[in-house]
Amino acid sequence: MKTVAEQLAVIQRGAEEILVEKELIAKLEKGTPLRVKAGFDPTAPDLHLGHTVLINKLRQFQDLGHQVLFLIGDFTAMIGDPTGKSTTRPPLSREDVLKNAETYKTQVFKILDPEKTQVVFNSEWMSKLTAADMIQLAGTTTVARMLERNDFGDRYQSNTPIAIHEFLYPLVQGYDSVELEADIELGGTDQKFNLLMGRTLQQHYGKPAQCTLTMPILEGLDGVQKMSKSLGNYIGIQDAPNDMFGKVMSISDELMWRYYELLSFESLETIAGYQTAVEAGENPRNIKIKLALELIERFHDKASAEAALKDFETRFSKNAIPDEMPEFTFTEVMPLANLLKAAELVGSTSDGHRMVKQNAVKCNGEKVTDSRALVEACDAAVYQVGKRKFARITVQA
Repeated sequence: MKTVAEQLAVIQRGAEEILVEKELIAKLEKGTPLRVKAGFDPTAPDLHLGHTVLINKLRQFQDLGHQVLFLIGDFTAMIGDPTGKSTTRPPLSREDVLKNAETYKTQVFKILDPEKTQVVFNSEWMSKLTAADMIQLAGTTTVARMLERNDFGDRYQSNTPIAIHEFLYPLVQGYDSVELEADIELGGTDQKFNLLMGRTLQQHYGKPAQCTLTMPILEGLDGVQKMSKSLGNYIGIQDAPNDMFGKVMSISDELMWRYYELLSFESLETIAGYQTAVEAGENPRNIKIKLALELIERFHDKASAEAALKDFETRFSKNAIPDEMPEFTFTEVMPLANLLKAAELVGSTSDGHRMVKQNAVKCNGEKVTDSRALVEACDAAVYQVGKRKFARITVQA
């Protein structure tokens, strides 16, 4: 096992906050494996790279010799996590929760070591609590304390309804730490209140208080908003290798370093070497390729990563236009931004305006600069948005 100082350096990598760091050091100094908890509500069947920020940190704890408690919140998912929500979130059915939970287990073991991972479901203990037990649990905190949470406080001030069951969510998450006797719990920065509730309840029940570690929320491909499937700025860990490669290559050079810090398993020294090389004149594209290969190999295999690189070099690095692409025929004149949306090259006309403004749209290999220009009659023109989206469009007006 590494020294305490060496372990702390790994644990601190990319972390937003550790509470309380002195307590964590004291736990590490005991020399026994820590019980490291992280909970995931199976609210959707697939995960993206934003979810893996936390899972990567769990893997680092495993590599340091600690025991990971991967908690699948099948009970809490049926309550609905109110974190960051401006309205009451509808709970999931038991059937949906269990179905999603199975896919989670398959996906996370692409990162975690199964031999060092204990998968637990919080329904194992929560479903056994009686109504009296739940009332007793609710009695451990106050409404005033709950309203300290920004989302609850904001909703209360704006007269937006807060359902009573939503107050139970942080209590149940905290009680999970009591049952699991967690030494440290990990979560996103938006989970800080819930994580600290675990400390409070452990102390209430006479157990040693866990430390908490928060990880930042990963920005999506746009480099602005958090990675989200609903926003379309995500890289899914089950994305096809070629798609994953293209998406990684589409991120900005600045965002690349953020992804390296939070997603790569390369050492900090290696990453610092990459940064030095770029500062000395190496093309950032070459470093971005290394990241794409690492991620594809992790979630697929080495052969898929090499094939994706070859495909990328053929299609994009050499400015090749693919032989096969979607074809559309329209019978009306429309502005370019509307045409791009109609051809499914962008998600909305506003996206079309934005992509043209960013010089990311080409027609027959030439950049177009006016998103409001009317596209009149044309015969099988090839439109390209970004590096990966193509469509052959005919306008018969």
